[in-house]
Amino acid sequence: MNNQTMDTRYTHSPKDIAQFTTQELREEFAVETIFEPNFIHLVYSHNDRLIFGGVEPTAEPLEIVLDKVLGVEYFLERRELGIINIGGAGSIIIEGQEDEVLHRDGYYIGKGTKEVIFKSKDPKNPAKFYVASAPAHQKYPNKKIALANINPLTPGDDEHMNKRKINQYVHPNQVESCQLQMGLTSLAPGSAWNTMPCHTHERRMEAYLYFELPEDNAIFHFMGKPDETKHLVLQNEQAAISPSWSIHTGVATSNYSFIWAMCGENITYDDMDIVPMNELK
Repeated sequence: MNNQTMDTRYTHSPKDIAQFTTQELREEFAVETIFEPNFIHLVYSHNDRLIFGGVEPTAEPLEIVLDKVLGVEYFLERRELGIINIGGAGSIIIEGQEDEVLHRDGYYIGKGTKEVIFKSKDPKNPAKFYVASAPAHQKYPNKKIALANINPLTPGDDEHMNKRKINQYVHPNQVESCQLQMGLTSLAPGSAWNTMPCHTHERRMEAYLYFELPEDNAIFHFMGKPDETKHLVLQNEQAAISPSWSIHTGVATSNYSFIWAMCGENITYDDMDIVPMNELK
């Protein structure tokens, strides 16, 4: 029997959150627990119906079991799934076929796949599978996405403290997908800002998982309309939900990495609306 939880988060208009307290904002948009040994933590966001979370198998394998709650017979009956492992070496068993998934390797699993089981090679150094799933209406082939086969983008510079490496996993230059996109960005030492100047995705929502943040540091994740910004203070391996109308950017007291997952009506990676710096408030 799996150890599994799924938290539901609902949608809001910008006017809804105008008077939110810090705690109310966190309850709706911050996700404080993603990984726990021998456990699956999932969040169902009504923003484009993205499901995301963490799977951390130890001595025993784990399987995401979602059926009646999604109105289907099995989890991926009408969904696709992206996976990135940020922990120790592990493997995924897909309908009986096992494939190794090393640290920072990823996987795309298409609609209609009935069984996906997550394993760790060493329970003392468990794999940490970050997962993101979006509704899908066509089956695309399952594919392993090894970090070694990704040619990263390298935007930013030291002067603006936003020098970073963007690895695109579930992306048209790696795999075909219905609407899910997923990648991993790492900031260089001395850099602290991600995605600045910031932008919105009017046609897509996005969720961030922040990780590799050193102890005794903090992330300040910014959200809200460009002219009415708010922020969430996050720790290592915590996540934030960004509605399509919201900016999504962050700064920390050290360099760090984050996984971004997007879904919506447009799969074009650079379909975004840049916000001029002088319009932020």
